[in-house]
Amino acid sequence: MIRNPAVADRFYPGDAEHLRSAMDIFVPVTTAEEKEQAMVVIMPHAGYVYSGATAGATISRVVVPETVLIMGPNHRGQGAALALGTEDWRMPMGMVPINQQLARAILRQSEDIREDSEAHRHEHSLEVQVPFLQQVQPQLQIVPLMVSHVSYTLCQKVAADLAAVLQAYRNPVLIVASTDMSHYETRKQAAQKDQLAIERILALDPEGLYATVHRNRISMCGVIPTTIALLVALQLGAKQARMVHYTDSGEASGDVSQVVGYAGLIVS
Repeated sequence: MIRNPAVADRFYPGDAEHLRSAMDIFVPVTTAEEKEQAMVVIMPHAGYVYSGATAGATISRVVVPETVLIMGPNHRGQGAALALGTEDWRMPMGMVPINQQLARAILRQSEDIREDSEAHRHEHSLEVQVPFLQQVQPQLQIVPLMVSHVSYTLCQKVAADLAAVLQAYRNPVLIVASTDMSHYETRKQAAQKDQLAIERILALDPEGLYATVHRNRISMCGVIPTTIALLVALQLGAKQARMVHYTDSGEASGDVSQVVGYAGLIVS
């Protein structure tokens, strides 16, 4: 079975030529010296007119290896709480195979992650990241993991399993945590709330991020994949995080009364 695009022509151009043109605009050309070896990148997943510049600026600043583990939130609530897809993906810019070796290793290691390609069928949070990755890594393979809202304890358990697999794998793997920030707040409110969450990411404080988002009712849809990604990175020796870009939907729409926030960050 093959996973077909779910949101082409809605979130991004479905035509390969138009999509490549969009990628040329959104992803700046950077030199090898400008790229860093990253463990995690945190990128938004809205329509490209809103968040494409943030995603492109972020991915252009890191070395993207052939294998990328993409984690994103399950917006539709379908399938397993921790659903790993094993079907290759057909995308406008070409087929993207699953790294079956790494996917199977994760499924063997974790009793909580389930093989569930059906859960991925209509979800956009991982799909919108793929063209950015294809733009900078022509040999791209992915491991797509969709996560629902789970406890911090389960985040820790899943992160320990993922870290163990990645340590044993011995080849470079980049983790992409897919998330938008505050939803449908005024620009001022969104910026204030998002700053609280971003501060915890920059401090490499996954427990603080989880607690801050819940305590302050920050509608950060990908808080769980971001929390898990930070936990994995810390177990693999992460030392720092930095923000590449922050904006909101009002930059494109002109409406600052109800915005969605978008942040791009790098953990290394």
